[in-house]
Amino acid sequence: MQKKMRFFMCKVIAFMVLAVPSSVWGQAAPKTAEDFYNRAKGYYQQGDFDRAIADLTQAIKLSPNYVLAYEGRGDAYQNKEDYDRAIADYTKVIELNPNNEYAYGNRGYIYYYKGDLNRAIADFTQVIRLNPNAQVYNMRGDAYMGKKDFDSAIADYTQVIRLDPNNLPAYGKRGSAYNNKKDFDRAIADYTQAIWINSNFALAYQERGNAYMGKKDLDRAIADFTQAIRLDPNNADDYYFRGLAYGMKNEIDRAIADFEMVLRINPYDSEAKEMLEEIRKERGR
Repeated sequence: MQKKMRFFMCKVIAFMVLAVPSSVWGQAAPKTAEDFYNRAKGYYQQGDFDRAIADLTQAIKLSPNYVLAYEGRGDAYQNKEDYDRAIADYTKVIELNPNNEYAYGNRGYIYYYKGDLNRAIADFTQVIRLNPNAQVYNMRGDAYMGKKDFDSAIADYTQVIRLDPNNLPAYGKRGSAYNNKKDFDRAIADYTQAIWINSNFALAYQERGNAYMGKKDLDRAIADFTQAIRLDPNNADDYYFRGLAYGMKNEIDRAIADFEMVLRINPYDSEAKEMLEEIRKERGR
């Protein structure tokens, strides 16, 4: 069974792979909270989250303040996509240990996944207070992007880049935030840096092309969309955006060819259909 990626992988891997004493796999039934916890680690490692939860629940009954048992049970619930119970366990961890960055991080990740962006931001902020790192700045930046708070997102992605200067996704995301603010020059600079890090990053060409299109620099936009198509020839969006750029240049035949290609890739693309209908109506006049 494939296990979901956690916010702080190092901690969860530790829970999964720590050696389980042979005594708990023998005939002797677990008696102490630690016995149940150790057996739960084995179940968790096997992907048997239900049995892991049952043993961790027994460990908590025997030792109600057993922080590691709440953490492990929260991880198991998260793997089962039982997010409300996972949140409850991580909240208990925080109640018992207010400086537990792992619980804040995982709870924040779940809040983000559920679309509760304000709570996600609050938890990521607590992680930053305890242990500022590129990963949590990136997650908080994503939450701010979800709220369309582009200035705060830019600030967080800038911190990611400060801590990890070759973090390609951070340049792309910051570029998108600048694009949303119509700060096209800064967006282009970030996408260019992303391309410098990885010249095969098709999405960076597409996004830079959109920034050039925002500046009405249509030739550079078309060049970038064309490069994106070369790298990812089945991405309908690249053809769509290039079709728009050709339309803005009044190169109608090329625009039609690109919108038709969009529909070959995705016959249900309503925007491409609308563009073709508009062009044909104009030509029919």
